[in-house]
Amino acid sequence: MSVELRPQRADVVAARPLAPDSPARARVRQRGLPLVDLVVILGLIGLTYSLAQAASLWSAPLATHVEIDLDAAALPGYALASIVRMAAAYVLSLAFSLVYGRLTASGRWAERLLLPLLDILQSIPILSFMPGVVLALVALFPRSNTGLELSAIILIFTSQAWNLAFSFYQSLRTIPADLGEAATIARLNGWRRFTRLELPFATIGLVWNSMMSWAGGWFFLIASEQFTLGDKDFRLRGLGSYLKAAADAGNVGALLLGLATLIAIIVMLDQLLWRPLVAWSEKFRFEQTESGEVATSPVLTALRRSRVIEWLQERAWPAIGSGLDSVARPLQRQRGERLTAEGGTSGNQVGAIGRIILVIVFGLAALWGVTSLAHLLGDLNTDDWLALGPAAGATFVRTAAALLIGMLWTVPLGVAIGLNPRLARRAQPLVQMAASVPATALFPVLLLLVLGLPGGLNIAAVALMLLGTQWYILFNVIAGAQAIPSDLREAATIYRLSGWRRWRSLILPAIFPYLLTGLITATGGAWNASIVSEYVTFGGDTYQTTGLGALIADAANNAEYARLAAGTLVMSALVVLINRLLWRRLYNSAERRYRLD
Repeated sequence: MSVELRPQRADVVAARPLAPDSPARARVRQRGLPLVDLVVILGLIGLTYSLAQAASLWSAPLATHVEIDLDAAALPGYALASIVRMAAAYVLSLAFSLVYGRLTASGRWAERLLLPLLDILQSIPILSFMPGVVLALVALFPRSNTGLELSAIILIFTSQAWNLAFSFYQSLRTIPADLGEAATIARLNGWRRFTRLELPFATIGLVWNSMMSWAGGWFFLIASEQFTLGDKDFRLRGLGSYLKAAADAGNVGALLLGLATLIAIIVMLDQLLWRPLVAWSEKFRFEQTESGEVATSPVLTALRRSRVIEWLQERAWPAIGSGLDSVARPLQRQRGERLTAEGGTSGNQVGAIGRIILVIVFGLAALWGVTSLAHLLGDLNTDDWLALGPAAGATFVRTAAALLIGMLWTVPLGVAIGLNPRLARRAQPLVQMAASVPATALFPVLLLLVLGLPGGLNIAAVALMLLGTQWYILFNVIAGAQAIPSDLREAATIYRLSGWRRWRSLILPAIFPYLLTGLITATGGAWNASIVSEYVTFGGDTYQTTGLGALIADAANNAEYARLAAGTLVMSALVVLINRLLWRRLYNSAERRYRLD
């Protein structure tokens, strides 16, 4: 994939694969790096083995209770199982985000319909739909673990998808007008416009939000591998269930060993995956001049000299791209010819009919959902309804406090990392480790430290919300700062903008759309994190405070589905209301005022 609608830079040209018959390629072939090819081949073999192991876990007989082995020898297998679940959920999340973001940005009618739905989806806590998802899939696959594995992947998906979808949508809405006009002049429509303009322009934000998605997946991994529904206890063997079992048993040694394994995985992923992707994404920065400093990766440099990767770049990927183009082009031509034959008015009528059908389908689904929900909520008494108001107010205050504290330190640090590649090389793995360590595994220790203090559990709840949401802001700010064109930074230097003037005139306007994306996803994440921060089980004891999260967690553990639905309804309504009244208005302002036009 390449960016055809942007000025060429020296570092972009250098980053591209050498021509097959070029003297430079011949010299690389003569030198050869068989070790790199060996590592790539071993990696492909390892991937095949991982998929085979996952298949064996999926086909294992279903058990209502599984003992988690806290022995160190069990950790590698548990870690591999969790990585496979995370990867499957991420692939599903990325595909969903690209499709959903593209549909949402396709027109005002789609935005009015799909954006509120995305707000609702990101605000629904995992525990609210976990019982229905788990029971339905277990009933669908009663003799194997397939249903439980699918449940875990779907639940991890819900912690990875929303920030990716918001990031891609935000990028589509802020594509510079001159690039859009150039794409129109070049007659790039449909698939070619997506691969040549839209996806490259969104790459930097997607890469950093992918890191955040994995961090969010690790955060909710414990909840995704542990399913307690009334008297039924479903568990999946994995790193998350290992950490939960170690915390419940009070086994500090096993807990530290599990965290060390998690940190080792994070470091490995940073070196082998994320750092190369960050360095690779530099070539998609929109700018008119060559950047002075760019991110580097020894792994990416080595991979560019691999013969296996060379074959994939020169033969496999072009063949796949040509195949997709050959499929998409006739469909686009047929659609254009049909619209031309029908005439503009008729084509508009066809589009209007399609929108009407879509609205009717969504309306019928909403009507069915409202009817079912009203029937379920009929079981609640007056005291249950009166408890929702104070609970919602308490959680709102904690959420606002967590967002404010998180923004105060993530914005300056994110800008520093995004504008300084040297600092990014040192800070990126540290940030990923801090963001990926499940705070739920550390929460018992934090709880013991603050429980004796005034308002101890409230302080601990805000701290856990902060640990679970501040990273959404940080990673988006880093992406925004990294995407600032070098020519704008050089202009700010020439005009001697420094201090607050530089922030007001350059940095804040440039990162503002990314910051809003981070705040929107962090808001939904904070409300979701309230479930695990306001209701904690440790050492056989349960600690809870007033809040919607505690109400939802208590209802889920006691299989009180009416209270669970009521709490979820109030939480979703609050998140949508905040997004509509605050974040969406700021989003529209950022789209009008802070585009790179």
